[in-house]
Amino acid sequence: MGFRSRALALSGSMIALVAANPALAQDASDATDEGGIEEIIVTANKVAENVQDVPIAITALTSDRLETAGTTSLEGITQLVPSVTFRKGTTSANSAIVMRGVGTITFSIAAEPSVSTVVDGIVLSRSGQAFMDLVDAERLEVLRGPQGTLFGKNASAGLVNIVSKGGTDSLEAEARAEYFEGDEYRLRGSLSGPLGTDLSARVTGFYGSYDGNITNVFGGQNNQVNGYEHYGARGILDYNGPSARVRFIADLFRANDDCCADVTTVSRGAVLDAELGLPGGVAHGLDQRFVNHNLVTQTRDRQWSLTLSGDLDLSDTHTLSVVGGYRNWRNTELREGDFLPRAIVGTAELHDEGLVTTEQLSVEARIASDSALPFFYQVGAFAWHSDNTQIFTRRDITCSTSTLPLAPSGARPCNVADTVNTLFPTATSNSDVSSSNFAVFGQGTFRLSDLIAITGGLRYTWDDLSYVHVRAPGVNATNGAPATGPGISGNPAGGTIASGGNGTNISRGSSTNGNLSGKAVLQITPSDDVMLYGSYTRGYKGPAFNVFFNHTAPTNAIPIDEETSDAFEIGAKTQFLDNRVQLNVAAFSVEYDGFQANNFVTLNGAVVTNLTNAGTVKSQGFEVDMLAVPVDGLTLRASAAYADAFVKRFNPNPQTNAPDARNGTQLPLAPKFVYTLGAGYEGDLGGMKLYLDTDFRHVSRQFSDLGESGPIDPYGIWNASVGFSDADDRYRLTFHARNITDESYALLNVSNGQRLQIPRDADRYFGVSLRARIR
Repeated sequence: MGFRSRALALSGSMIALVAANPALAQDASDATDEGGIEEIIVTANKVAENVQDVPIAITALTSDRLETAGTTSLEGITQLVPSVTFRKGTTSANSAIVMRGVGTITFSIAAEPSVSTVVDGIVLSRSGQAFMDLVDAERLEVLRGPQGTLFGKNASAGLVNIVSKGGTDSLEAEARAEYFEGDEYRLRGSLSGPLGTDLSARVTGFYGSYDGNITNVFGGQNNQVNGYEHYGARGILDYNGPSARVRFIADLFRANDDCCADVTTVSRGAVLDAELGLPGGVAHGLDQRFVNHNLVTQTRDRQWSLTLSGDLDLSDTHTLSVVGGYRNWRNTELREGDFLPRAIVGTAELHDEGLVTTEQLSVEARIASDSALPFFYQVGAFAWHSDNTQIFTRRDITCSTSTLPLAPSGARPCNVADTVNTLFPTATSNSDVSSSNFAVFGQGTFRLSDLIAITGGLRYTWDDLSYVHVRAPGVNATNGAPATGPGISGNPAGGTIASGGNGTNISRGSSTNGNLSGKAVLQITPSDDVMLYGSYTRGYKGPAFNVFFNHTAPTNAIPIDEETSDAFEIGAKTQFLDNRVQLNVAAFSVEYDGFQANNFVTLNGAVVTNLTNAGTVKSQGFEVDMLAVPVDGLTLRASAAYADAFVKRFNPNPQTNAPDARNGTQLPLAPKFVYTLGAGYEGDLGGMKLYLDTDFRHVSRQFSDLGESGPIDPYGIWNASVGFSDADDRYRLTFHARNITDESYALLNVSNGQRLQIPRDADRYFGVSLRARIR
């Protein structure tokens, strides 16, 4: 029996077990329903608070909301949070979250993201680590704008805080099985309950697979690509004593993805179009679903972690909180770089293979006073270290002439058996990056009265970053003679003596930096249902180096300076009509100095990237979130985000001091206007319950890269679901419809349509899910 068959059998058994134990299900009458909007408790300030009382622009998504929306990964939150967009790379290591139009897009392993991801108190080192499945999340908090005072690292544009479900005081079990068109399966099972006095546990396992939405016609095989296979497990142990709470988490996540192949949607010329031989031709724009690649782009992820956290009551008014964790991430990528079935005369083959490993260790300790007192505060210290390595190999095949005859396409294939006329340029780089971050911080709030409160916080951060990069000039794989090709340099990593380098294959460098950041907030609460606030935040992101395959000193050995930001925000959080309507608004203006961004240059005909301090960028706009429960069972949702994120002043040409043409242009992946509309209904059907839910998201025009290159057309996606359950909601059957209007769209546009990233949700499809549980 194969892995998939065993997983299906296991899931079916768990569902049968749950459904067969009605005596263990919670009686619905035990729950209280006072009508109105349910209160959500968040830890945006690292203490438990009602989200409506926190003077920060936050979107809090509960586990029920994530389940109803079918959100299984961070990529899915873009459907629910208008301020968030997602940069989908060819592999997870090259993907990133963008918030309010700002994010760091880079291939360097010595640079930090601008949007931080925190999982159960642990800050993730790399953006790629965040794109794992959301497993048993109790809630997901999206904090918009700089959050560095309390969260520090990697939070100059915003933060996503993921909090896991823990153990329970009584036995609970849940199993979920899903099937969607295109042979997409997702299975999950969890079990929680008490182990003894004050001790409980939770274990969860999951599996998912999908064949893919793109067909690779290479060799006439018509294989589906851009799919995935994910599986993993998580265990949580909770101790909840009279004066201490302790949680231990261990998890494992693995991914085997044949993703993501870029599709060709515009003509590359008559000969290359014929060489591709795509059904119906090349120029299908957003409707293209075929590729002809002799290498399938793949990602292999393995990630495991250990987390230990605890809260100890020092007295009636003070609590010591400590969280420490170790994470290990291994990411292997295979990348098709020429997007053709073979090398031909005049057009080379380019294939990449890379391995990134990351080990990180962090610990944070905080002392917090009682937040119910007129003056309350917290002070703490943070230490973090990460070791990152990358081994990257590029292999080209080039020929300027060939002994083979012309193909029917009109192209002349390179003769790979002819090692005289055909060259095989290759090079391998080895990179080691060490990063340490230390910080002390404090934040206090003084309630001057029931009406007015002021909050102030400071954080001093010390960064220590170093790297060693080794790469020899390109050689011909057949005889070791010097050779260059697309994306393969003839210069060593250390640079040539003539260019100011050291003439060796080794480049190394280090950078240290200290920074004081902080925030100040004025909070006015004229009534229990209205809270107004205004804030100033000084954000910070540490220094970086441009450490990537083609890194060459001295240019790339120059440290990339810190990125700082000044953010101003005003907002209002309101509830009215007996807590049946909730309306939150925020207006913001953030200016980033020393913005770390990618510049694109050409190396032997291939586009490569250079991370640099690009200059000053600005993001300004407003956000509106509305939630209404006009009658019991009916929920209406509406959210909108307008963000004008643009280059205020790109650094001028260092030789001519001429202004850069990108001044005033829109930042990449920064749509100016995004809105979502949704509704949910829950009602009785005489011994059964009915669940209806729908969401629509509209995204305005955006661009893939700096300088407004790679335009992405606006689009709107409409999803809906219909579900049925028994009266106690022990088991629920839900039917899903995705992209009901069948509107195709792209996540990324490279080389003016020659390479588009077409996601799974760019096509209409249907599915069904079955969930059973005991409580």
